[in-house]
Amino acid sequence: MQMKSAYEVYFGGPDRSSGYLRNLLTQHIAAVPAGGSIDWVTYYFRDLEVARALIQAHRRGVRVTVCLAGKPRVSDANDNVIAMLSGPEGLGDRFRTITLPGIPSPRRRSWRPQLHEKLYCFSHPEPVAFIGSFNPSGNRLEERPDLIREIGDQNQGHNMLIGFHEPLLVEQLVKHARQLHQTPPGLLYRFSAHANYAIKGIDTTIHFLPSMRPHPVMQFLQQVGKGAHVRIAASHIRTKRAASVMIELANRGAMVEVIAEPTLRRVTPTVEHRLIAAGIHFRRCRQFDGLPMHLKFVLVEDRGQNWSIFGSFNWTKPSFWLNHEIIAISNNPQIFNAFSDRWRMLENEKAITSVTTKRLYPMTV
Repeated sequence: MQMKSAYEVYFGGPDRSSGYLRNLLTQHIAAVPAGGSIDWVTYYFRDLEVARALIQAHRRGVRVTVCLAGKPRVSDANDNVIAMLSGPEGLGDRFRTITLPGIPSPRRRSWRPQLHEKLYCFSHPEPVAFIGSFNPSGNRLEERPDLIREIGDQNQGHNMLIGFHEPLLVEQLVKHARQLHQTPPGLLYRFSAHANYAIKGIDTTIHFLPSMRPHPVMQFLQQVGKGAHVRIAASHIRTKRAASVMIELANRGAMVEVIAEPTLRRVTPTVEHRLIAAGIHFRRCRQFDGLPMHLKFVLVEDRGQNWSIFGSFNWTKPSFWLNHEIIAISNNPQIFNAFSDRWRMLENEKAITSVTTKRLYPMTV
């Protein structure tokens, strides 16, 4: 009898059917019977059909908990789903919006943390916990195309979900989701024991942000040196520190490649010019009809070992210091090979290789 893999890897994108990842989630919702459990944490949630599926699961006796960002960057984006899940026919106290307290900031600047995690846990037909970059942020019949232009159509753009079956990882990720639901994090959350531990599985370690520990991606990349090959798919690169880490890698003799989102708000021209000047092979993913490149992963080949780094994190100051994020670092060969295949697909798309004028990027997203 063939053993089931400890992992499932799924990618959405222009090469997949529209709604590929949201359909994956709805299928898992439908498969959980009475007495089972569903535990979600996500940032954008606008898909009313998926919200109804969660309510139906709740009505048939599934233990459902949902934690959702109350005021994301587009502050009213989640309002319709919030009204549905919190209404009299919704999930009751099984649904919670989380709006995290801000920290003192200069005038006209918002330093407000966000619940940016994407975590979807299901008890049946066998326990699985998905993390990644996908938010159920659109509808089949979309009444707000203006909003989709702003946040990006994640039902058709490049996205990912990685499912874990390893019992320890699933158990601890479910525990994390339920703790967020039971006790929403406060301003001092980063000092708590819960924020400062990592889940160590057989070949994958999962980290949570914010915490007082060194940033796990930065710490890992600082150990990589001459002769390594590092590939970075990034939807957001805005902070100088992120570019500096990549440049330091190249200066230590690593071969560094970056495939970035096409829009200038998410990946700035300043970052692009710095990376190219350092000899880093930088290109932007082709923009299909304004679809976002929302992938967030790093592939490292170093001293005979292959590593995958993935999750919800961005290369931005809010992601580094404020937001609640999930990051996985794995040397599982199945995961690495799946990401490598996806990298090659991105690489073979017709790419925009440099910024010339803003006319190349008509959208502000």
